[in-house]
Amino acid sequence: MRVLVVGGGPAGLYFAGLFKRSFPDAGVTVLERRPRGATYGFGVVLSDAALALLGEADPDSRDRIAEAAETWRDLAIVHRGERVAIDGNGFSGIARTRLLEILEEFAGSAGVDLRHGTAATPDALDGPDLVVGADGAGSAVRAARAGEFGREVQRLDNRYVWYGVARPFDTLTLTFRAAAEGHFVAHHYRYAPGTGTFIVECDAATYRRAGFARMTDAESRARCERLFAPELDGRPLVSNASKWRRFPVARVRCWSAGNAVLLGDARASVHFSIGSGTRMALEDAVALWRAFRARPGDVPAALAAFEAARRPASDRLLAAAAGSYRWYEDLAGRMALDPMALARDYMTRGGRIDDARLRAIAPRFMRRYDASRGAAA
Repeated sequence: MRVLVVGGGPAGLYFAGLFKRSFPDAGVTVLERRPRGATYGFGVVLSDAALALLGEADPDSRDRIAEAAETWRDLAIVHRGERVAIDGNGFSGIARTRLLEILEEFAGSAGVDLRHGTAATPDALDGPDLVVGADGAGSAVRAARAGEFGREVQRLDNRYVWYGVARPFDTLTLTFRAAAEGHFVAHHYRYAPGTGTFIVECDAATYRRAGFARMTDAESRARCERLFAPELDGRPLVSNASKWRRFPVARVRCWSAGNAVLLGDARASVHFSIGSGTRMALEDAVALWRAFRARPGDVPAALAAFEAARRPASDRLLAAAAGSYRWYEDLAGRMALDPMALARDYMTRGGRIDDARLRAIAPRFMRRYDASRGAAA
């Protein structure tokens, strides 16, 4: 069996390695258009649940990822200068470059043919028995069969820009800041010793009033550095293709078309505020591998089984992501809340957590929240 995986991101590499390990006689090739080591962004976040799934599929690679990651148990909301800690949140941050190195080594050790700096041509997609499109939002696999996959894209109104900074943060933190131009929020967390991700987000009206569209990269970074000076503690922000963007909410109608199937961002985008894009990609990879392991060589049956098994969980995650990005789209309306109320509102934004569950997973926070409501009354 010949398998072509287009895209050398987490989903493509992990699926390729798992498949080749299970079917050593298969020819498995990964095409990645970027050179080795070239990537965008800085750090990515994995939940405890995501690491547990990796452990079920391949304990060794999970252990290597866990060893390279920075971990934390709480997250924090900072609003009006007050810091609110929320317990019960197990996450790990890891440099995207390091994650890819580990997964490349995993795939290579299994015997996968990894080809960097190689784009997938239309002719290359015709020969294999299975084509896996794990090539992100601009998927060439999806574009080659656009009419069969179908795709809908909605761009959100909020703007965001993704930076790095040479400062470790204690935990995943959301810092809300009111300014003359409007309202901002920074998403920041550490992903390596001494290094953190720093995402700045604002609504469309704030973006226009601040004049970011007319600024150079240096001017934009300087404005964000002034805005979040206490959090940056004098460290400069670092760019890596860091442009102000509107997040594209994208979905495909069909997950597969003939012998081709889509994984991760090629199939659906997960808003960064829920921190699950990489998790969804890896879960897709594991589910597709399991489908083929149960139905060796039967591509149509395996692809049907993959979608049937994976779609319910994917739909739940995407619904939670929608609740999350809608919450941020109403950023200006949230700023009137006091710090404790904002933290509680944030935790319940996705629709998956209510007060009862929040009391079970974050008892320390909820005790403080209840006390604050009593004091307010």
